[in-house]
Amino acid sequence: MSTHSLPSSLAGEAPFDPDILARLASAMFSALPGTPPSSIPGVANGLVPGAQFPANIAPPGSPLASPAGFGPGVPGTPIPQGQIPGANLLPASPTQLPSLANRAPALLPHAVAGNGVPDTVYTVAPAFEPRSGSSVLGVPQQVNAPVAPQSAAAASPFYFLNSGYGHPSASASVPAQLPVERPAPPAALPVQPPAAPSADPKFYFVDAVVLPSGYVTPAKPSPHGAAPLATEGQRQPFDVNAVRRDFPILQERVNGKQLVWFDNAATTHKPQSVIDRIAHFYAHENSNIHRAAHELAARATDAYEGARERVKKFINAPDVNEVIFVRGTTEAINLVAKSWGGQHVGEGDEIIVSNLEHHANIVPWQQLAAAKGAKLRVIPVDDSGQVLLDEYRKLLNDRTKIVAVTQVSNALGTVVPVKQIVELAHRAGAKALVDGAQSISHMRVDVQDIGADFFVFSGHKVFGPTGIGVVWGKREVLEDMPPWQGGGNMIADVTFEKTVFQPIPNKFEAGTGNIADAVGLGAAIDYVNRVGIENIARYEHELLVYGMAQLRTIAGVRLIGTADDKASVMSFLLDGYSTEEVGQALNDEGIAVRTGHHCAQPILRRFGVETTVRPSLAFYNTFDEIDRLVAVVRRLAGQRRAG
Repeated sequence: MSTHSLPSSLAGEAPFDPDILARLASAMFSALPGTPPSSIPGVANGLVPGAQFPANIAPPGSPLASPAGFGPGVPGTPIPQGQIPGANLLPASPTQLPSLANRAPALLPHAVAGNGVPDTVYTVAPAFEPRSGSSVLGVPQQVNAPVAPQSAAAASPFYFLNSGYGHPSASASVPAQLPVERPAPPAALPVQPPAAPSADPKFYFVDAVVLPSGYVTPAKPSPHGAAPLATEGQRQPFDVNAVRRDFPILQERVNGKQLVWFDNAATTHKPQSVIDRIAHFYAHENSNIHRAAHELAARATDAYEGARERVKKFINAPDVNEVIFVRGTTEAINLVAKSWGGQHVGEGDEIIVSNLEHHANIVPWQQLAAAKGAKLRVIPVDDSGQVLLDEYRKLLNDRTKIVAVTQVSNALGTVVPVKQIVELAHRAGAKALVDGAQSISHMRVDVQDIGADFFVFSGHKVFGPTGIGVVWGKREVLEDMPPWQGGGNMIADVTFEKTVFQPIPNKFEAGTGNIADAVGLGAAIDYVNRVGIENIARYEHELLVYGMAQLRTIAGVRLIGTADDKASVMSFLLDGYSTEEVGQALNDEGIAVRTGHHCAQPILRRFGVETTVRPSLAFYNTFDEIDRLVAVVRRLAGQRRAG
């Protein structure tokens, strides 16, 4: 056999002998029960499937030859060069449980049939979506879509990666999406007919689902009774069991016990859609951004800038260019302190923070004050852990340059009245920064309503990846600030005499950014939006009230942080035990909590302690998990009293 069965550009480069590979393929198809090789398109005469047809023409009768992607084949319809029937369909293991993301089987990974029985899931290599003034904001709809079983006549059950043996296609065109049949969705989820093609392309996302109606109670009934029904548009339904199935790490076992993750204030876990989105980026879009004139650079740029657009909408920023990507909240605060502070804070000026702050919102301001001869002043808190607004008013004066406060305390869970704090700062002529690291995943954030000049947060605190965070700033403030780093991506023009910087946001994004994890953050925001941030806040509040009430019933427990307005955190001490001993006992039962000072030593010392045990909640936790934690603490309390 000659090598004309391979694309001419690859025939001399294939790592395997083409004749041997062709014979192996022929033998494999011959082994199929009741399927003679001659009946399979492209296998006759011992050729590799599709080889007797030109590389860009589908064989007659092939399912690839249908213009619509679902009908009978039409001879002569173009297909991607180097592709073969079924080439990018890779069977994956069937999933066992439906999840929140499974409510639209035609759209999502791990989908189930309408009767709730899992179908076999296939991974389909997605086509790149074209752009027309819009950004690709997520994994295309086709990724991991379920595929209906096909008959032997329609396609072979054997699939090859491609016919190029790992070499790039000789064609510069983008591969088209292979057509697949999708199972009909359940009757409760009406499917919208596809929109007609237009100049403005539509994009589909892996977690774009329509949730079933009604509020589903958690694994254990709420101790406060059923939540009242909300009017339409106020509430999306919430099912904690479905949510949990979207987080693969929650299936882990620790010391033989089912993992309970109560360390959410340190970091949150990632839903499968975020994991899939990052993998999709590296598999299909990986490139540096903004400058190159090639296809992958365009895809990567679209994905990165699409994530910026998602952040803008999530926090209700007025302008997408006000959103700056950084590594996390710590870097965000340092950027503001070094850039804005370095330019506007001078000797004798004052900077105000609260007693609740994480070290990341103390140390950069201390450094700035030391460098400039300024003074750091502190808003005190009451015995519950809430800031004292009257004392704050006394601190403000015409020397105050910036007020930087957390919206939610990472050590106590106190929700701070940041809108009032910002308003008072502005009356005094000062700027205001709000640290949203602990608030972003627990409550609706609206930067325009808060009114601050800066809002900062980390992606890994809102179910996204580590190493990505956000500075949002008002345009006029950002434009007045000098860049704090120099290098690629933030340059408009360079000579040895002068450098002209890019406008915002690029001015503050020197070098190659964390592109993939920015895209992952966008996917995390999509997931939170699907569940509904108000649903999350409501459910977590029920968990928090229940957990605090249960801990109060245990003799020897001292709760640290009891403000009326709290979120997520249940810090406590247990008489007779170090916090490390309590943490170890909980870990023995598979329960993860944080012990220590939580990078917030000043506020713990305000309460006369150096460390606490800090269980912290997320919307995938349950009442049963709280009961498991309480049982361990109660057992410890009883053992120590008995001893």
